[in-house]
Amino acid sequence: MPAIDINNLSKRFDEIIAVDNLQLAIKKGEMFGIVGPDGAGKTTTFRMLCGILTPTSGTATILGFDLIKDSKKINKEIGYLSQRFSLYGDLTIDENIEFFAEINEVYDFKTRREELLEFTRLTPFRKRLAEQLSGGMKQKLALACTLIHHPKIIFLDEPTTGVDPVSRRDFWKILSSLLKLDITIVMSTPYLDEAERCSRVALMNNGKAMVVDTPQNVKGLMKGEVVEIVCDQIRQAARVLKTNPQIKDVHAFGDRLNIVMENSKRDFPNVQKQLDSEQIHVQEWRVINPSLENIFISLMTSTTSSLLRKGL
Repeated sequence: MPAIDINNLSKRFDEIIAVDNLQLAIKKGEMFGIVGPDGAGKTTTFRMLCGILTPTSGTATILGFDLIKDSKKINKEIGYLSQRFSLYGDLTIDENIEFFAEINEVYDFKTRREELLEFTRLTPFRKRLAEQLSGGMKQKLALACTLIHHPKIIFLDEPTTGVDPVSRRDFWKILSSLLKLDITIVMSTPYLDEAERCSRVALMNNGKAMVVDTPQNVKGLMKGEVVEIVCDQIRQAARVLKTNPQIKDVHAFGDRLNIVMENSKRDFPNVQKQLDSEQIHVQEWRVINPSLENIFISLMTSTTSSLLRKGL
């Protein structure tokens, strides 16, 4: 039996469909990633599964409990770290954990607090006010508060957004340790490189799951080769190459372009010639393995093109 079984779950706000007939089965003990842009439906999905929002339609079970009928039983078994976790800035780390222990009816919490402080490496800072913590330390404290009542499933809604790269890596080490304790982790993230660490991912857009599979299998959906180009005048180069019929997709990533083409060995000389004619200098180019970001953009582009062909 899946840890979480979602069947045709939907949420509508007046005329807006935030989640549209979502189907997901999440295994016990896995780290499952939900990936998508703002407005994809990630947070709404989490809030329904945590009992904060009532679904418009559809059903779900969590650890065998019905989402609607057994909400109190579910709440005792899950933890939720929202995008804006409500830490109390005028309380210390110790006091925040104590507060969340009490609201989760964990009264003999001191041993557990020591374990969590050691686990998150916050012990040296336990007397520091939450408002004085860095972004990364606040997220670790938020996670400690989420874990205080020994949940079997934790929902993490974009837990590393706005956190510096070093703190992100540290946070991920902690999550990897949680998996060894057989805790099921369901997380949303806008960072596709993070999603590649998950056992499986759902690429979500407009309230729908476009594809659900392992990161490696999702990458296998890519048709064609991804070519990375380092050149000057990136924006101009992107505009020029979008007119090339041999190129399926063109996207700028910082100081380089990613283009998708059927056969780079055969077709790239024409790309080079086109850029040269516009006085755009190519410093280097190479074929790279597709990232989840390449796949996501490709799927979105294909879906949009299909809708346009149907006149929708």
